[in-house]
Amino acid sequence: MRKNAMADTPAVDQLMRQIAEQYATLSRQLKIIATYVEQHRSSLMLERISDIAEHCQVQPSAIVRFAKQFGFSGFSEMQAVFRDAYTAQAIPSQNYQQRIRKLIDAKPTPLTGGSMAREFIAASRSGLDELLNGMDDEQFDAAVKLLQKAENIYVIGVRRSFPIATYIVYALQHTNKRVHLLSGLGGMIREQIRSIGKNDVVIAISFTPYGKETQACVRLAHHHQAKSLVITDSQLSPLARHASVLLTVKEGSAFAFRSLTNAMCLCQALFIALAYRLELNVEESGAIEGYDE
Repeated sequence: MRKNAMADTPAVDQLMRQIAEQYATLSRQLKIIATYVEQHRSSLMLERISDIAEHCQVQPSAIVRFAKQFGFSGFSEMQAVFRDAYTAQAIPSQNYQQRIRKLIDAKPTPLTGGSMAREFIAASRSGLDELLNGMDDEQFDAAVKLLQKAENIYVIGVRRSFPIATYIVYALQHTNKRVHLLSGLGGMIREQIRSIGKNDVVIAISFTPYGKETQACVRLAHHHQAKSLVITDSQLSPLARHASVLLTVKEGSAFAFRSLTNAMCLCQALFIALAYRLELNVEESGAIEGYDE
């Protein structure tokens, strides 16, 4: 949460940290509820306990047990924490998303290409609003400091996350940092990261269902006492366990397709903040003879 934006969000942050710390010890049902709470924190105050139970495919009593697990008398008391933090900002965002879905459902005929483009752009814009409202300034600053101090920066992102990884490698190569893309070419990700050391950082980018290669790189970095900057969609992500710094980002989606807008924007902001910290003059590289722009 953006700590300097709302006075009530630290209570939510504290609860989510408790959930993350205890997640591995929770029962299967409580883990499902924990994941739902983490992913729907901005709309939780609008939902009935029966609705949450139905989504999680558990009994309402399990929701009550979950609340009591973290020191609340019941679901209503836990829900009040989210209501206090999000009432001011979540309802407009939720209504906006509902309007998008209703518009799609209400169309009696197939949408045109232009209409679909507009709906997807609108969903991406809504996602950016959520990214802005949920910005954790402290973690972002910690991420910039981590990159500033790193001797080598290794970047891993597979499948859907690969374009984000390649972008941040491109951007960071405008600094004097030694930057390595863990492409896994030839199935050699482990070999590409084997030289990582305690003064290095791995940037690991992965979203549900979380790339196994990315998880392996974070574990290997931890084994070699290196730092990890994890960019993912949940504090309960398997990558969070060994994260030195954790940045969470959720994408807007339309037509069951998630955009890359938020993650790309976050990575661009990381580079700009790092460049500012390094007092760089960031200029477009001159054309290399023999290559077209």
